[in-house]
Amino acid sequence: MGVLITVLAVFVVAGLVLLALSVRNVQQYEKGVVFRFGRLLPDIRGPGLRVIRPIGDRMRKVSVQTEVLGIPPQGSITADNVTLTVDAVVYFKVIDPVKALVNVRNYPAAVSQIAQTSLRSVIGRADLDTLLSDRDHINAELKKVMDAPTEEPWGLRIERVEIKDIALPESMMRSMSKQAEAERERRARVIAADGEFEASQRLTDAAATMADTPGALQLRLLQTVVDVSAEKNSTLVMPFPVEMLRFFEHQSKATDGAPDRRVTHRVARRPAAPAGVVIPEPAVPAPAIAPALSLSGERVGSGGKRVGNRAEVARERRDNWPTRKDAEESLNG
Repeated sequence: MGVLITVLAVFVVAGLVLLALSVRNVQQYEKGVVFRFGRLLPDIRGPGLRVIRPIGDRMRKVSVQTEVLGIPPQGSITADNVTLTVDAVVYFKVIDPVKALVNVRNYPAAVSQIAQTSLRSVIGRADLDTLLSDRDHINAELKKVMDAPTEEPWGLRIERVEIKDIALPESMMRSMSKQAEAERERRARVIAADGEFEASQRLTDAAATMADTPGALQLRLLQTVVDVSAEKNSTLVMPFPVEMLRFFEHQSKATDGAPDRRVTHRVARRPAAPAGVVIPEPAVPAPAIAPALSLSGERVGSGGKRVGNRAEVARERRDNWPTRKDAEESLNG
């Protein structure tokens, strides 16, 4: 009786051990690939409790979650011969567990090496400006380059590739700072020039409006006077109209443009004298000299008469100036 109980106990323990070796727990984010004596079984085990043969079967679990892999900093030379250091990060996942286990060994390390070589290749084909300003294009091209050797042969899908940092030499950073400063200064000058141009156009329009409406200029003058007087200044500057200066200028020209009766003296050519005869030179009367005028407020005419304004002085000078007839009589006399 004791021997029978012992045998049953051995069988029970052996059954429990075999059951423990046969049951596998597969998580929701995993896929189970079973190898039977080293040969791949076509069925892929899903999540849950799965039973396999305790002898000869071996299950490998593959995670189908998205994995994040950092790429170490890579020194490279761009298309415009600029040396820089770039690091990036790769997001990938397993879409075919069989290929990920059978076709490649340690697929995370393989993806890391592919990412490093692809990163250097893409940077070598791009220039510095594109690398700094258009990272989306660089990331898309890098993903495209990495998809070719990983998706179909290895059963991996590259979901996203991002460039994290770009380290430039100090000399290049100083040069870029100077370039950016010069560009900002150029834009500032262009904006200032555009503002001056628009202001000049507005001033031209305002001047044309004031020229068409003389009262507008007077109103603007009064407004300026009001603005100046509002500051409680002890000195008030009154602008002098330019039109008044032009009026005095026209009057001066009209006065100076009075007819001038002065006669240019003509001297008749004498005939050649015979030999031995001396002909005396005729006496030429001195031209009449206009009397000097006083620059004071009262002007004095030729006869000592006081004249009030410049028009009367010109009229008096015109009346007393010798005429052509008087000049000819003085020459013939």
